Amino acid sequence: MILHQISPYIRVAMDNIEEGPWIIQDRVLYDYELLYIMEGRVICTIEDTVYEGERGDIFLFRPKQRHNIVKVGGGRIRQPHIHFDFFYNEDSEKVKVSFRPLEEMNQEETNWFRQDIIDQMPVVLPSHLRLKNPIMIEKMLLDIIYEYETKMPFFEFKVKGLFIQLWIQLLRENYWNQNPHLETNMHALMHVKQYLMHNTNRKVRLDELSKISGISKHYLVRLFQNAFGMSPIQYHNLMRMHAARHLIQFTTEPLGIIAEKMGFPTIHAFSRFFKMVEGTSPSFYRRKG
Repeated sequence: MILHQISPYIRVAMDNIEEGPWIIQDRVLYDYELLYIMEGRVICTIEDTVYEGERGDIFLFRPKQRHNIVKVGGGRIRQPHIHFDFFYNEDSEKVKVSFRPLEEMNQEETNWFRQDIIDQMPVVLPSHLRLKNPIMIEKMLLDIIYEYETKMPFFEFKVKGLFIQLWIQLLRENYWNQNPHLETNMHALMHVKQYLMHNTNRKVRLDELSKISGISKHYLVRLFQNAFGMSPIQYHNLMRMHAARHLIQFTTEPLGIIAEKMGFPTIHAFSRFFKMVEGTSPSFYRRKG
């Protein structure tokens, strides 16, 4: 998965405030930009699509994506924003922020365009996202800007970590937007998840999960799969295996006793379960000597 490979480089991070008229003419960027509307309103055109931006909105500009931004109305506009690469490259420190259209760039500048990997993400962020939880995103952005501007020792590592947290939150926001049925049922799903985590010493059946959640068995399986990437029973098996592995690794109890504690009728049933979930035998995790 592309997310495992990300090692972001923050090129610019600043909290921009404009009191008078303000406009960004047509341009394309070499890198990515996240722009958050903290105060004021804008009209943003990305390629040929026009968006109205207001407080709590965030825009994502991709490399080589034509766009312009115009402030709307009086008062001031405040827009914390960051320019970034998803990967550090040898030329990352050389690349500048662009304010020009593609046709005005020379050959060297066109070599600076970053590879656009957004479509390889598990959840693809749109160009414009209206946030349900803008305060959290706002704080994350301002924390990145503070670290970038103060440049305390090892700030480069700090902004990488903060950016990854920010990106995860944006992916989650968009995931909930695309799957409102999951968000509506999330309290019940988390209750089921906690129930499974606290009942690792026995088998759990879908009937009882349906009863405690108030959701039909078939719909519960579908919701749980969509939310967590596996069925409730698969998740429960994983939790049982983790609990059993802990007992094997960090106690001296015989495997037969551990099997009994975990609710298995025989050590053979325990071994079959362990091999099915973990791919190896329980004794593999017993510390030697």
